[in-house]
Amino acid sequence: MAPSLDSFGRDRALYQENAKQRRIAEREARRARRRLAREQAGKMAEHHEGLSSDDEETSTDINSFNIENDRIVNESRKVFEDVLDDFCTLDCIKTRFEVWRKMYYAHYKDAYIGLCLPKLLNPLVRLQLIKWNPFEPNCRDFESMLWFESLLFYGCEEGQDPQMDDVDTYLLPAIVEKVVLPKLTGLAENDWDPLSSSQTSRLVKLMLKLVEGYPSVVNGENKYTQTLLKTIVLRIRKTVDEDVFVPLYPKSVLENKNSGPYLFFQRQFWSALKLLDNILQWTGIISNRALQELTVDSLLNRYILLALQNSDPGDDSLKKCQSLITCLPKHWFVNLKGDKSIPQMENFCCYLVHLANTIYRLSLACSDVEKRTARENIKQVIKILAIIHALDHASAVANEYGVKDIKALLDGK
Repeated sequence: MAPSLDSFGRDRALYQENAKQRRIAEREARRARRRLAREQAGKMAEHHEGLSSDDEETSTDINSFNIENDRIVNESRKVFEDVLDDFCTLDCIKTRFEVWRKMYYAHYKDAYIGLCLPKLLNPLVRLQLIKWNPFEPNCRDFESMLWFESLLFYGCEEGQDPQMDDVDTYLLPAIVEKVVLPKLTGLAENDWDPLSSSQTSRLVKLMLKLVEGYPSVVNGENKYTQTLLKTIVLRIRKTVDEDVFVPLYPKSVLENKNSGPYLFFQRQFWSALKLLDNILQWTGIISNRALQELTVDSLLNRYILLALQNSDPGDDSLKKCQSLITCLPKHWFVNLKGDKSIPQMENFCCYLVHLANTIYRLSLACSDVEKRTARENIKQVIKILAIIHALDHASAVANEYGVKDIKALLDGK
């Protein structure tokens, strides 16, 4: 059968396979460079494969992006090339309206110019924001851009206090609402990778700034804000459904700690835990109910617990559980009635009870030193249960295995 050729006359299957192998080689080279950097910095012991924010793109992807980016920027310069000079820049248009406002304020107000300005300036602001991408490390703050500085004092008269009923006072918040928020929505849907810790932290930081700086528009009642938050939640849910994968291997396959399957299994666990931590960066912006559904119901109970159940009972499992509860917001477990944790954590609680039982059974035929180690590990399980307010399970485990200093454990949580 003749090979299928692409538009450049290349064997399509062979080209795709070569491109795949090149990406694999470049990815492994990036991991090797990061590993070497951690060794030189003395941070190998505290790092787990899967926690790195692999934001470094391949040279091919970077070149393709730069070419397309340059093309878009060049095309954007032609948008107003057939427009008269007096109407093709934001400053020129703003000056005309300022003169109108100053000389004929009554007519200016009767014409509802203040309500029309955000729509009129919309394309000019969007043009300046065309390269703005808050996911990039050195992205310029939109408040330092020319359009923002130009409009900052629009409608303000020297020596006069702004009037509360003057709609021009709300020009910048209106532009943030109708231009910046839709721009962010598009970026969140198409550019943001929830698995990237750096991208997520930048987006969360920007959202907190908008909430604090523009409370009149960036709030739960605003339709643009609602659309943005819905897009963020849907993007997270898509990542959980499509990008998280925990392999199932027989225990015998995972016995070799240097084998490919074992290393891949560990990497996938820590990658899923990193995603959970990234999602919980949205605490205070996204509702607790939505966050618990995304992190506990969709991620912990579906994937992370599966990985924990296939991990070695003992130090490995305990370290993973301790890393997990470190990510969870403490206020989820405060002021709960009774001795039970939140209902969504019940499966994790049952796993911890099972883990304590497994540690105890495996220690029965061991030396006294190993039995003491097992007892300390069981105490750690009790402490984890106490941290998530699963006091009923913590007490049951303590009674089952004769841990008498449970009060000290609970007080030290």
